[in-house]
Amino acid sequence: MTDFVQLLLSGMATGSIYALAALGFTLLWQASGTINFAQGEFVMLPAFAMLGFGALGAPLPLAFVLTCIVAVAVLGWAFKRGIADPLLRFGLMPIVVATIGLAIAARNGVRAGYSAEAHPFPSPFGTELFTLGGLTVSLADVGTLAVALALVLGTQAFLARTVTGRAMQAVAQNAESATVLGIDVPRMILYTFAINAVLACAAALLVTPTYLAKFDMGESLGAKAFFAAIIGGFNNSRGALLGGIVVGVSENLAAAYVSPAYKDAVALVLFMAVILLRPQGLLGRKVERKV
Repeated sequence: MTDFVQLLLSGMATGSIYALAALGFTLLWQASGTINFAQGEFVMLPAFAMLGFGALGAPLPLAFVLTCIVAVAVLGWAFKRGIADPLLRFGLMPIVVATIGLAIAARNGVRAGYSAEAHPFPSPFGTELFTLGGLTVSLADVGTLAVALALVLGTQAFLARTVTGRAMQAVAQNAESATVLGIDVPRMILYTFAINAVLACAAALLVTPTYLAKFDMGESLGAKAFFAAIIGGFNNSRGALLGGIVVGVSENLAAAYVSPAYKDAVALVLFMAVILLRPQGLLGRKVERKV
């Protein structure tokens, strides 16, 4: 029983990181109809940026803040203006193809320009272990779970309880009606891209100590975050949290009780099951469209 609880806790910690990346998928989709298949690389790039600032002598907290500023400019504003805005007028497929190409370019660019080797990354929580009720728990797992949950729930509170958040939700539901009501739709969409960039930086800070900073770390993370978003409900930002935790916990349990070889296949199996049995996701809602 003790082993099960430990697996559950560490799985929730990993799943909460998937939830951060998955939340980016759902926010961009709801606000602008963008599906960003470079989301995993949007986590990988800030990890290397933080390493770069660290090499210049910046402590980890300062490196994180500087990376967030750069990410908002590059992964938020520049991505929106340079890729999303010009291509979305032609439909969804061009943005899908473009972001897949962007992901490949980012991976190969980091491999050629930085290194193909895995680089250690400092943990913001240290490596301390402590015993709690017979459980041996790492401070990193507890800290990761707490920070990731706080970010996801904080984003939810921002969207639900602030004027700007409600305006962003109005844009997500109906951009034309939001324009009639006097909401600055382009600005609200830009805020969504900026929030996604900051969440990607936070995910990089939390996940890289375990994954290590490597050019292809975003490939697996992006796929699992996408599956988590679909499992939870692509049109429901709360579903990102549920989907991420379901994937993280299921992976841990499968690796422990079935075989570690099946760990990476769990997200795909869950994804296929949800698509077949409940296409709108666990917390998603059905959307009817006139043809």
